[in-house]
Amino acid sequence: MEKCLYLILNIATLLFPLLWSFESKVSYAKKWFALFPAILFTAALYLIWDQWFTEMGVWGFNERYLTGVYLGSLPLEECLFFIIVPFSTIFIYEVLQFYFPPKPKTKITKGITFLLIGVLIIIGILNLDKWYTCVNFTLVALLLTLHYYFFKDKILGRFYVFYLVHLIPFLLFNGTLTGAFTPEPVVFYDDAENLGLRIFTIPVEDFIYSMGLMLMNISIYEKIKQRKTIQSPLG
Repeated sequence: MEKCLYLILNIATLLFPLLWSFESKVSYAKKWFALFPAILFTAALYLIWDQWFTEMGVWGFNERYLTGVYLGSLPLEECLFFIIVPFSTIFIYEVLQFYFPPKPKTKITKGITFLLIGVLIIIGILNLDKWYTCVNFTLVALLLTLHYYFFKDKILGRFYVFYLVHLIPFLLFNGTLTGAFTPEPVVFYDDAENLGLRIFTIPVEDFIYSMGLMLMNISIYEKIKQRKTIQSPLG
């Protein structure tokens, strides 16, 4: 059972959103036409990054908690992560939109976005010698900039609310991966390549990493949905 820990964690994360995808109110399954292209495109890019950093030793995986099936340098469980976690977290995004319709606050959203971009760029530049910090922070600053260019602040307000809510399952999932509940971490990091700051057992970079992963998925997801609405105005 120990060898299946990461796999079990993935399955547990998937189970509830998958079972509730066909529920009539949120109707998550009806949005899969936009969801899966977003997930697959984002996963492809993040897997390239993941492979690169794994080979460099920026992070690695503990075989004690893996089934032993690999795709390149990455365990199967890690590859599944980029499919299952976005699927499950965007379900949260949709639930929040249904039950708590967003009330746009343009000035606040714009201010938060520009502040985040500035802070992330500064931290990235100041840590050029730390691969995870530098690449992660500058990439997310770029993603925020691109998102703002294409969407302005139409989605960012609801995204920030979603991001804060998603931190609850994030802390449980990533806490488990980083050794909060196990004798050894499932995923380990070379702290020479990050700031060495942790919240719970999770490197602070993981919080920004998750923001980028979610933002890219949701940006593409919303863009596809918008195109569908434009093409089928009466649908």
